[in-house]
Amino acid sequence: MRRGLLVAARRASRDAHSDYMEAVAIGDGRMSVRQGLLRSLSSLCTVATGGSIGREGAMVHLAALWASVLGRLLRADTAHLRLLVACGAAAGVSAAYGAPIAGAVFVGEIILGSMSFQNFGPLLIAAAVSNLVMRLSGHYAALYAMPGLEAVPAELLLPSLALGVLAGVGAPQFLRSIHGMKSLFGRAGLPLPLSLALGGLLLGGVLVGMPQVAGNGYSVVVSLLHQPQAWQAVLWILLCKVLATALTAGSGAVGGVFTPTLFVGAALGTLFAQGLGEAWPVLAGHGAVLTLVGMGAFLAAATSAPFMAILMIFEMTLSYQMVLPLVLACVAAYFVSRGLAQVVMYQVTLRHEDNQALRRQLRHARLDSLMRPAETVIRTDAPVRRAQEMFLDYPVKYLYVTDAEGAWQGVIAQQDLTRMMLGEIDVQSKTCGEVLRLDFVKPLYPDLSLDEAQTQFSAFQGERLPVVSRDRPARLLGVVYKSDLLERYSELKRTLDAEADFVLPPRRERR
Repeated sequence: MRRGLLVAARRASRDAHSDYMEAVAIGDGRMSVRQGLLRSLSSLCTVATGGSIGREGAMVHLAALWASVLGRLLRADTAHLRLLVACGAAAGVSAAYGAPIAGAVFVGEIILGSMSFQNFGPLLIAAAVSNLVMRLSGHYAALYAMPGLEAVPAELLLPSLALGVLAGVGAPQFLRSIHGMKSLFGRAGLPLPLSLALGGLLLGGVLVGMPQVAGNGYSVVVSLLHQPQAWQAVLWILLCKVLATALTAGSGAVGGVFTPTLFVGAALGTLFAQGLGEAWPVLAGHGAVLTLVGMGAFLAAATSAPFMAILMIFEMTLSYQMVLPLVLACVAAYFVSRGLAQVVMYQVTLRHEDNQALRRQLRHARLDSLMRPAETVIRTDAPVRRAQEMFLDYPVKYLYVTDAEGAWQGVIAQQDLTRMMLGEIDVQSKTCGEVLRLDFVKPLYPDLSLDEAQTQFSAFQGERLPVVSRDRPARLLGVVYKSDLLERYSELKRTLDAEADFVLPPRRERR
């Protein structure tokens, strides 16, 4: 059934986005209702039949989809529609995990790439209302409530930091296993129904030997938190869960890997706690804490969103004493994972980082990055006749003049030669050094910023300016064109437009 739903979804109209992240980050907020419903139903079927993915994928997608439908019914403009879809996604995460703050941060930190309160405020309201509705309906409960959790001793902070480093190393490998399995299925060239069937067959073989890794694994995580487990069993569960998730997602099934990431982190934290207990018996009774820290650290490393991961574990456990070890582990996991690999759970994260890197590059770019070789150069000892010939060959208003050693001397202006000829002055007998001008243009320097160069271009009517060194005497290095400078500024504007805030303009700016 899920194969048929996915095939139908791929054949659906493509006039709108089927993924809510794309609709918010790079789209106009319009989501395909038909594709969205079919993909959500397929995800639910995958979960119901034992696929190793999270249930949150369909829930969040449906919430964002209905927000998109509502915005279109209200004829919201693009900015409002994108913000509505983002609010829907935040409400979906809040409902799925009982974590309103983390839900808002998830959308702000990962999808929008901005934690500006102008964006974050509406996300918080949507997530809070979603959580309130869940409470009123009687379906709210902390997923991993730990009411009897004792205060975390200071001796556990350093191990938490080490666990974060371990998670930062392991999370990219987990994501690589998923991407690698997708590549294997892709190279096989099977149609989607056959690919899903093969994936289901292989997954079934894994589940026969290890049924605990079916679904999102919530019950297994609860048992890891509250019941002692043999390390061999935990290790086997961890390996099988990674394989099951890779087979499910790699074969083309639709669903979230958010919850499986928490599962793998919990198993990693449990194994770390057991090894720590053997090496440091004083800390043997804090297995539950390290299991939760492992969940948060692995989630932070996989999503590149440490703040969201800290809040997520805190809200799912309602245990404030978890915050300090979570901060250490999640931040360490994030920096280690990003330092080792450029693989992330959500591709939109890389898009935001690429845009930020481009903005930094443009903001700190020096003028020498735009410099071209100067073609209209003439020496001081050349006859003026040669300058006249160059004016005929090149559609320019002035020529650059250097001496025999290449030192910058000034320019020859076409208007000066024309004025001399009209005044019946014999210019043919003169050299270029005799008719050059020093004050016609103010040259640029290669270490100037783009803003400084733009300031000089604003006071100059021409299309290009020479670039000279700061040596004494200065040497002519090249030329910069105004069009190149404007194109570089246009690149910056395009990246800023792509990351624009999805909020109303200030009231004083409305027309």
